[in-house]
Amino acid sequence: MVGSVWAALGLSLACISALGLISPAWFQSHTFSFGVLTYCSLPQGDSWNQSCGTFRSLADIPDFAWKVSAAILLGGWLLLAFNAVLLLAWALAPKRLCPRRGNGPMPGVQAAAATVTIVGLLVFPISLASPFAKGACGASSVYHGGQCQLGWGYVIAILSAVLASFLPMIGWPHMTKVHGRIILFSGDTEKIILMPEMSI
Repeated sequence: MVGSVWAALGLSLACISALGLISPAWFQSHTFSFGVLTYCSLPQGDSWNQSCGTFRSLADIPDFAWKVSAAILLGGWLLLAFNAVLLLAWALAPKRLCPRRGNGPMPGVQAAAATVTIVGLLVFPISLASPFAKGACGASSVYHGGQCQLGWGYVIAILSAVLASFLPMIGWPHMTKVHGRIILFSGDTEKIILMPEMSI
């Protein structure tokens, strides 16, 4: 049961992160919005008739900091997707084949994905100084959007990074020390496991 919940959380987190990554609404003005991989032009008065485009490769992205951010964010998303596949396999595998403890087979993968994504989120606003962003946002500069406002796509990306960093901590097995023995409390097995303390 717990494995299924973690698998569902991992898959949901990978999907939310993908939605934020492909969103064209990271920074938006009244007539233009752009994200890491997509951009949209909004005609005056008729917002239903917008035209959108994508950056198909890193060579198409207009700024070096933007390219670095895109590569980092794609790497973070790949780690989240890999973690989701591991969690799904962990949840569907027979209990004898894969014992269940904690919050999954490799909580470090999700923590690494969160760290990589946060770095990418911090690098992306540097691209506001690019000619592309200045054309869309007016007098924009590093970490200053000019006429552009923060959009929902950037907020979704931040939310997914925060969730990815907190989820491994929620399911971490609680440890306490009693009379020279380490006691692991695991909600998955509902057992107390006594282990002799080992000095290294």
